[in-house]
Amino acid sequence: MGKRLPVLRTITATAAGGLFALSAVGQAAAASEPPESTPSSSAEPRIVGGEQSSVSAYPFAVYLADEQGQQFCGGTLIAPDRVLTAAHCAEALPQDQLRVVGGRDDKQASDGHTASVAEVWTHPDFTRPNSGADIGVLTLNRSLPYRTMDAATDRDAELYAQGTEATVLGWGRTSEGGEESRYLRSATVPVLSDEDCAASYRDFDAESMVCAGYPEGGIDACQGDSGGPLIAGDRLIGIVSWGEGCARPGSPGVYTRVSNYQQEINDQLRG
Repeated sequence: MGKRLPVLRTITATAAGGLFALSAVGQAAAASEPPESTPSSSAEPRIVGGEQSSVSAYPFAVYLADEQGQQFCGGTLIAPDRVLTAAHCAEALPQDQLRVVGGRDDKQASDGHTASVAEVWTHPDFTRPNSGADIGVLTLNRSLPYRTMDAATDRDAELYAQGTEATVLGWGRTSEGGEESRYLRSATVPVLSDEDCAASYRDFDAESMVCAGYPEGGIDACQGDSGGPLIAGDRLIGIVSWGEGCARPGSPGVYTRVSNYQQEINDQLRG
């Protein structure tokens, strides 16, 4: 089987300031040299086949935006002033241009709270999402008044078992190459076995990644969902990372396996 090029799941700004999705396999490379002062990642997922949700149900769900308020990734509040996200999201903009928005369902509204980013940490082994270590922590310049979510640890192995029902959250696109979602959305997807994921993706690494989705497709994260949470058993088990297209048959979503980075996360929480 030939190598499948990943389509990441972030929103990328055009030179004119608009937004576009990389909807075809291999187009991720097209965003490798983005315009200055725009999110540099080509990752782009959003929830396909899900339903509108609310931060009242998922108060730990936050999104990343630029200085103009344009959302491009998701994240999870793991402490009042710490956000766990994908490394490719954390590196998408210079630190002083990153914003984190919490407590807001509607991206066009003004409720909730917005924080600047005081410090960015990304895993030192990160190079690109399909090589693993796609994890980062943003330290905010202020605490946000929302419930946090505990990250999975090595004691939560059962949450990664095949068939576990997990929930993915995001403000991304609702179809591959389609429109962005104005509102937070959620979808339920089953965790897949490592063997099934490896059969779909040559780059899959069971130590650092986990897959979730349906064999027939139809429900998945998509552009704009990168960095957002995959939760099960009241634990954050995954971070939206990459995949081939959105909701395609035989192409599940690939998530950073949070439990593999327990030590690094704890180090950042203590920092």
